[in-house]
Amino acid sequence: MAEPAPRRRSEIAPAKINLALHVRGKLPDGRHALETVFAFCIEGDRLEGWLQPGDEELSLSVKGPFGAAIQGENLIERAWSLMRASVGHAGGGTTVIELDKLLPIASGIGGGSADAAAALRLMTALWNADPAHAEAVAPMLGSDVPACLLSMSCRGDGAGDRLELCDPGIAGLPVLLVNPRAVLATGEVFARWDGLDRGPLGDWRSGRNDLEPPARALVPAIGDVLDWLSTQPGSTATRMSGSGATCFALFETVEARDEAASSCPTNWWHLASTLR
Repeated sequence: MAEPAPRRRSEIAPAKINLALHVRGKLPDGRHALETVFAFCIEGDRLEGWLQPGDEELSLSVKGPFGAAIQGENLIERAWSLMRASVGHAGGGTTVIELDKLLPIASGIGGGSADAAAALRLMTALWNADPAHAEAVAPMLGSDVPACLLSMSCRGDGAGDRLELCDPGIAGLPVLLVNPRAVLATGEVFARWDGLDRGPLGDWRSGRNDLEPPARALVPAIGDVLDWLSTQPGSTATRMSGSGATCFALFETVEARDEAASSCPTNWWHLASTLR
């Protein structure tokens, strides 16, 4: 009798945007003190995983338009290692994960953090693990990973990893993400922050992204993207996400968003989506 096919699970690693991001100073551990509001698109990278007989190890394959850009240790590999240490086992077999890398790397929209968070959700299901393990591991992988594990609108304080669910009034809004095909290292952008505290974050619509000026100094094309987005008919809010270089615009209607997407310069990457 043939062995039954392995039970497969799939996860979306949604693209993350920061509706606003205020840098307030430094924390005692050296990280930057942030106030931000996270929101998530319905689209993103895609992961599929299953357990197969064999040693407790990870078999990771990567494909997709941005798969070749991943170099060195992937955050998914770190997530597997830390999750195994936390749970005490790795499901009793080989964890196979296939990543379809559809989002650009180092672009301010979650990327590797969202992939790691989706992998934690996959492993929780495949290993029948307590979700508390994934929640404990997430902060070890990066400040954005706890928010990406939730993948729900939330406010982030501390280093952006102290979370509180919120309702910024954006669920279902059409959104257009645009990147001038520039890779930006988060550390380099933070290193160029001018150190000025420009005040607390209240309503995100009247907020700002304090990392935009240093990011624009490194990649002037960010200014071109923001200028273009702000002139698109039907756009209601425009901002850079995270440490860049991806920017976004919210739209009144799907039709207005799609019209903007169709006229997006061909040398820029873009994603037309909807916010969760």
